[in-house]
Amino acid sequence: MSSSLYRLGRLMASLRWKVVGAWVALLVIVGGLAVGLGGTFSTDIEIPGTEGQRGIDTLAHRFPEMGGTSGQVVLRAQDGTTVDDHQDEIDALMDEIAEIDGVAAAPSPFDEVSPGTRNDDDTALIAQFQMDGQTGEFPAESVDEITELVDGADTAALDASIGGQVLQSAEIPFGAGEVIGVIVALIILAIVFRSLVPAIIPIVTAVVGVGVSMMALVALSAGLEIPSVTTALGAMLGLAVGIDYALFILSRHRDQLSHGDDVHESIGTSLATSGSAVIFAGMTVIVALVGLFITGIPFLTVMGVAAAATVALSVIVALTMLPAIMGILGERLRPRRTRRLMAENGGALPAADPQARPRRSLGRTWVRLVTKVPALTILVVIVGVGALAIPIKDLELALPDLGTEPTGTAARDTYDLVAEEFGPGYNGPLLVTADIINSTDPLGVVDELESDIASLDHVKEVQLATPNQGADMAVVAVIPEGGPTEQSTKDLVLALRGSAESWEEDLSISDVTVTGSTAVGIDVTDKLSDALLPFALFVVGLSLILLALVFRSVWVPLKASVGYLFSVLAAFGATSMVFEYGWFNGPLFVDVNGPVVSFMPIMVMGVLFGLAMDYEVFLVSRMREEFVHTGDARGAIERGFTANAPVVTAAALIMVAVFAGFVTSGWFMLQPIAVALAVGVLVDAFVVRMTFVPAVLALLGRHAWWLPGWLSRALPTVDVEGEGLAAVLEHRRWTEAHGRHSLRLEETVAPLLGEPGTLGPLTGSVVPGTLLVVRAPDDAARETFLALCAGRLTPRSGVLAVHDRLAPDDLGAIQARSHWIGTGARVSRRLAEIGGHGLGTSVIVIEQIEDLAHAATGDDMLVERLDALLAKGATLVVGSRSAVPIDAERHLASTLRDPRRLLALSVQRSTAPALEGARA
Repeated sequence: MSSSLYRLGRLMASLRWKVVGAWVALLVIVGGLAVGLGGTFSTDIEIPGTEGQRGIDTLAHRFPEMGGTSGQVVLRAQDGTTVDDHQDEIDALMDEIAEIDGVAAAPSPFDEVSPGTRNDDDTALIAQFQMDGQTGEFPAESVDEITELVDGADTAALDASIGGQVLQSAEIPFGAGEVIGVIVALIILAIVFRSLVPAIIPIVTAVVGVGVSMMALVALSAGLEIPSVTTALGAMLGLAVGIDYALFILSRHRDQLSHGDDVHESIGTSLATSGSAVIFAGMTVIVALVGLFITGIPFLTVMGVAAAATVALSVIVALTMLPAIMGILGERLRPRRTRRLMAENGGALPAADPQARPRRSLGRTWVRLVTKVPALTILVVIVGVGALAIPIKDLELALPDLGTEPTGTAARDTYDLVAEEFGPGYNGPLLVTADIINSTDPLGVVDELESDIASLDHVKEVQLATPNQGADMAVVAVIPEGGPTEQSTKDLVLALRGSAESWEEDLSISDVTVTGSTAVGIDVTDKLSDALLPFALFVVGLSLILLALVFRSVWVPLKASVGYLFSVLAAFGATSMVFEYGWFNGPLFVDVNGPVVSFMPIMVMGVLFGLAMDYEVFLVSRMREEFVHTGDARGAIERGFTANAPVVTAAALIMVAVFAGFVTSGWFMLQPIAVALAVGVLVDAFVVRMTFVPAVLALLGRHAWWLPGWLSRALPTVDVEGEGLAAVLEHRRWTEAHGRHSLRLEETVAPLLGEPGTLGPLTGSVVPGTLLVVRAPDDAARETFLALCAGRLTPRSGVLAVHDRLAPDDLGAIQARSHWIGTGARVSRRLAEIGGHGLGTSVIVIEQIEDLAHAATGDDMLVERLDALLAKGATLVVGSRSAVPIDAERHLASTLRDPRRLLALSVQRSTAPALEGARA
């Protein structure tokens, strides 16, 4: 992968203006689609299969008058009057509301059939109206018209306020906080780079990535149901990871430029090293977010996939647009001091003074402190995180309602007014439905059901009990004593559902369900809570596997997973402090305390997993690299930490700044997630990765990098530090010294195909435009060599290069450039099918020379076709079962236009063969 990224970086730098132009064009096109399609986001959170959702769906079909989006007009008389004194004004208002497009019903609250709800002294009244269907199914401007009518009816003698589900908006309240978060990120970047120009680059690339993904979501919302919180979550993650990923690559580039590297070479190298780690880090976030499908909750799956797509786009931007911008800016990104020194020394940096003492580093001081007595450091971390996690016991979950809207909004003010005048239960009524089609006395059954429900604990009153027009379904509207998110309301839902079976037997009814928005919210919360443990096991298990792949260790993944759990506990504990205890509510613009949004834990666990693995990879991979090179376990910790800690510190602070900016939005749906992520990142970076991790590694010493042999052989090799880049650069130097070759082997050893043993070591090279005959009576040896040339076999050791591609990293590219003509194939037709494009980098393998000779006798043009292929730079490798030249080989040598293009090579299992220049 590193070699491919190296080439990608150089390519993007060479096509710099075209690449940047393509991204800008894509942003404009997707933005145009978003505006043209005019999609809308959903405010409904549904979970198919739950009792509450099933009841809502049934109401929509069998009792449509109660199935749409509801609204309230709360009217309060002033100056000692009662609402009856204002009946004419109120009836006129409801008549006007009923005329608005999209309103299904707006009955008079003085109607005897469906009277409005009054308070005890008749000074306040709730009038209900019903819209056609859910949000998005009726005209969006209808709510604005209703609001204008209600505002017009608000007089000195009669207060009028609008509330209810119709005020649940899909608009995302972005504001100054998000902008401030980005500005803080810019300041941090300017401090890290000590220059403003490179500091702006990560902001630009992150904004482009987020812009494209957000516009795409808006366009897709025209045909798909996408929750409104998805865009805010995607924007928050996209900005955070987009800035961080660009920072990791750009900081590597600047560091290399400060050492005098060539600009284009540095761009390729930075992508091959830090870019590899960025891909792995992005993949962990993506897999964790896509893994939300484990919950079986559609809206959460959509959110996860959308957020994962945003992260994926951020990775792509970092690998394409970022190197293009680095190429455009060129030398301007080189630190000024380095530029001055290079100018004073003829374009090269002077040699470093070997006697100079290394600069004092805060990172070095810190890592020495935390590893001095590692057991004590570990104990302090455990106690500290444990104390921070204690408030988790009081953390409650629920879906947000209008009571979580910011203070001062119409929805929140009306919600508070209803709770004050009528009781909190009127903000979250429950609906009990029952199939009464088998009843001979529908009204009597409804009366009995109403009586039984009214006798239950925590019931304030039964507001409505009626059959539908077809008299086959009963609906009972129940007002709980507590609000929608209170425990007493949850207990009432359980009691109602627990009584359903007895009511069905005693009243000869069926399919009793408890539904309504409050019941649906309780169902969603319960299902999310049930999904938390399976998802946690998935995430922790995934981290163990991924980190075992990267670090080739058993203890490092275990330590990383434990550290991740520490970060999660700290994040949840801090969230409970803010939203349950009310700490720091003012500075964080939190308007309400109580249960947090029910999908906060599972979403935070997924996102924080990816971010925690980012820091783990960037810090510990450098430590592993130092240990592999030196074997000094303690020294590797210090050197690796000192090298990468400054960048990780900046990345974490940027993450915290971006997440904190979203906290101040005042949107309760997002605030707990933003707080948890900000605290989680802060704890993970500074407490876990920079304190706990070095201490554990120091305590384990060399054992930290232990991996059983059988497991090492079973795990594939993952190069996240760009170790394969060294081979690419070595091959480039070899090519500069020896010229371009289509095949190069250097002490290459490969396992024999189908038999025990090995082939090699092999050393030699072939120039493009060569026909190489591979002589070997040993079928396994011959087939193994042919497979190596075609990229069908991975060498165990040594160098195998096919043109500029090296195995094993570029086996896919080698295979894509090779053509395999097996035994018995129609050689003439196969060669005729090979096009002229890319022949200069192609390798054509013909398994048996006899097939080639046989084809030549029946096709007079075959030799001319071979000459044409060789002249265009194609390399042909042909297998021969003989150890000496045979007639077919002699025929080729005599008929080729340039017989010098034919070479012969004898291969065997035990000796190191050399290429022969002799012709038959």
